[in-house]
Amino acid sequence: MKQDMIVILDLGSRENTRIARLVRDLGVYSEIYPHDITKEELEALPNVKGIIVNGGPNNVVDGAKIDVGNHVYEMSIPVLAAAHPAPKATISLDTFGTNDEEVTSVLRNFVFNSCKAEANWNMKNFIADQIELVKKQVGNKKVLLALSGGVDSSVVAALLLKAIGDQLYCVHVNHGLLRKGEPEQVIEVFEKQMKANLIYVDATERFLGKLENVADPEQKRKIIGAEFIRVFEEEARKLEGIDFLGQGTIYPDIVESGTKTAKMVKSHHNVGGLPEDLQFTLVEPLRQLFKDEVRACGVELGLPESMVYRQPFPGPGLGVRCLGAITRDRLEAVRESDAILREEFHNAGLEGKVWQYFTLVPDFKSVGVKDDARCFEYPVIIRAVNTIDAMTATIEQLEWPLLLKITDRILKEVKGVNRVCYDLSPKPTATIEWE
Repeated sequence: MKQDMIVILDLGSRENTRIARLVRDLGVYSEIYPHDITKEELEALPNVKGIIVNGGPNNVVDGAKIDVGNHVYEMSIPVLAAAHPAPKATISLDTFGTNDEEVTSVLRNFVFNSCKAEANWNMKNFIADQIELVKKQVGNKKVLLALSGGVDSSVVAALLLKAIGDQLYCVHVNHGLLRKGEPEQVIEVFEKQMKANLIYVDATERFLGKLENVADPEQKRKIIGAEFIRVFEEEARKLEGIDFLGQGTIYPDIVESGTKTAKMVKSHHNVGGLPEDLQFTLVEPLRQLFKDEVRACGVELGLPESMVYRQPFPGPGLGVRCLGAITRDRLEAVRESDAILREEFHNAGLEGKVWQYFTLVPDFKSVGVKDDARCFEYPVIIRAVNTIDAMTATIEQLEWPLLLKITDRILKEVKGVNRVCYDLSPKPTATIEWE
């Protein structure tokens, strides 16, 4: 079923994603396009019921004020203008407030009364549309996907499997820095349950060898990223007839990477920037979804909730939570203590309620007592934070009985550890991760 769409034209507003989310919350699909979209490009978009011209403080590019073309107002489609002199606009958004309820009221009137759009945006319809688009794009060719086991790559894999089945080839690289049970879950879900063509590469020794005696966090990140590309490239070259590369690009990646009227926050390269001679055409079926929509898509596709609602996890994995130069004993201490923390949060009903929680082990020891004897071992630091956008973060105020239970388990079950600490630092001044 084709979904009705409201097009948002970016004329320098910081509110584009907010408006897009609010329209989708009404059950109507919305997409954001640049202000200079051509008449032909606009007419080629399917089921467009209305256009929102969204102006704002970034509407000057290269010293000149930008504007949409006259064709936007000449089409027989209702137009809603924000902060823009549009005599042919159906409604003006000049009275927009900061309250989502006020904005939603204006949008509801425009979307349903002016545009006569139907509330048919849902995951079932989205998946059906994407399967059709992927089949049309790929045909009978093969698609290669780097499957990390993270939310985005897992949902892409599940969707592509629905669309093209055994034309998809997934490469899962275990760099030895994943959390406890993660490689096993990827194999269980995708190879055994979904019958995917899964190429599993255990590169633990290779990665840890490259990281030996490297203490600088940025250097660690670069080594992990570069080595991943090499391993993936080696596996890609073993396969023949691969024309497409699947990627878990989602809408925030595109926004953060910058548009014509928005500055770049950070660049996103979901596979890490592959060599130019590995020439693939990208398949990115999630590129218009926000993170919570990606999770909803994963649930609809039948992925286990433990995978769909997986904790946010840095690309270098436990490599940046084993502080300083990585050693195998501390890496194992991080992995085991993190598993205990996640299990106890789950048992306490905090899973999904606290944004991110993890453990880390620093590269120093302290004096302690074990079995009536002096010991010199590592501390484990617990971090649990809440945030909306990761720009700021507050500390989760855990109940003492839970903290004491987690501490007791870590001290009894994790080798080489004699202290447990709880990090109470918000962001700012601290960052969420330590490295």
